[in-house]
Amino acid sequence: MKKTLFDKVWDSHVVKSIENGPDVLFIDRHMVHEVTSPVAFLGLNNRGIKVKYPERTFATADHNTPTINQHLPVEDPLSANQLAALEANAKEHGVSYWGLGHEKNGVVHVVGPEYGITQPGATIVCGDSHTSTHGAFGAIAFGIGTSEVEMVLSTQCIMQPKPKKMRIKVEGTLNKGVTPKDVGLYIISKLTTSGATGYFIEYAGQVFEDMTMEGRMTVCNLSIEMGARGGMIAPDQKTFEYISGREFTPKGADLEKAQAYWDTLYTDEGAEFDREITFQGSDIEPMITFGTNPGLGMGISNSIPTAADLDAAEASYKKSLDYMEYHEGEAMLGKKVDYVFIGSCTNGRIEDFRAFASVVKGRKKADHITAWLVPGSHQVEAAIKEEGLLDIFNEAGFELREPGCSACLAMNDDKIPAGKYAVSTSNRNFEGRQGPGSRTMLASPLVAAAAAVTGVVTDPRELI
Repeated sequence: MKKTLFDKVWDSHVVKSIENGPDVLFIDRHMVHEVTSPVAFLGLNNRGIKVKYPERTFATADHNTPTINQHLPVEDPLSANQLAALEANAKEHGVSYWGLGHEKNGVVHVVGPEYGITQPGATIVCGDSHTSTHGAFGAIAFGIGTSEVEMVLSTQCIMQPKPKKMRIKVEGTLNKGVTPKDVGLYIISKLTTSGATGYFIEYAGQVFEDMTMEGRMTVCNLSIEMGARGGMIAPDQKTFEYISGREFTPKGADLEKAQAYWDTLYTDEGAEFDREITFQGSDIEPMITFGTNPGLGMGISNSIPTAADLDAAEASYKKSLDYMEYHEGEAMLGKKVDYVFIGSCTNGRIEDFRAFASVVKGRKKADHITAWLVPGSHQVEAAIKEEGLLDIFNEAGFELREPGCSACLAMNDDKIPAGKYAVSTSNRNFEGRQGPGSRTMLASPLVAAAAAVTGVVTDPRELI
């Protein structure tokens, strides 16, 4: 029987299939952070049980962490309590814990791949919707809720209905100034935020084959924003080279055995999907969002569409534009920008900071712009310094902060003030996502950099 990549990985992890119900799925890796884990650990403690396989569980602090003065006590009491709870729970249950000050600390979906925890053909879960990031390695990775976190901690399994399968191909090549972030935002703008609901996506085609691993992670990260359960890309030589020699990657005979399995991870010729969609890379330009969900995005040179153009409900569409104080038919180019944020599990990797530096080099930050440059991990922070990018940033008037989720979701001190506009390389632009009353425009590191040096929404192709 011809199988898709998704079928191969899913079926090999099914412990038991429940008739007319979900599958019991074995989980290879469980990533844990401080927000969704305290109640789950409390449930274990109340039942007097321990984590089933602590060696398969990895905890890091990221959502509530400050991005300056991390050597000082965390001032916000709620954040401090959650961070302390994660540390105590990890210690009690023998789980690896990378807290503030630890060399491996960082955003959960950045450090997982960096240390080889993320591997092809694995099942990976985390109490975080953007766990789909890890699918870039040919893994089945998805976010879970607090009760499910407890289920995985206690049994190393989870009960899940098997999603339908979708393949999205992007053929051809990308034009100048178009990044993986733009590819993701383009697909979401075409499918809408619910267009992939009930599906697990496989990304295929020349554009994804040409992408770096970091670019693939960015696209898979955004899968959840089109309603999908997750997204994945078949592993190839780039994948194997990326994970080679990392701390948790198999070694010696174990690596040979793993590689033999990894080499089988591709969709068989003739395997069937429930839905297939094809786009052309040449149709994509630098993207920017104009509304209050990731699906309300457009090419940066276009004008804001009408509700009729999008076949959208007029009342909710008007509400979205009213929140942003935008109007149908307006250009996005030249729109006011107050804040610029580069970071998050979407664009907090070294490749993203290289892109940002390529635009700001030899230029100066606009005086009125507040810019937060937040690496996704200490590895990324070190690379920024080693590659001379920090010198470029400093000369242009930017400062580098310390690793963390930062202004992606405003669960820390990095909040966009009410009424202010932020060009953000993160993944969500819901009302108040980056702070109560904040207004977010999602974009790539190149678009963010162009806004940072001009002070307004600017096409980065004019500066490259």
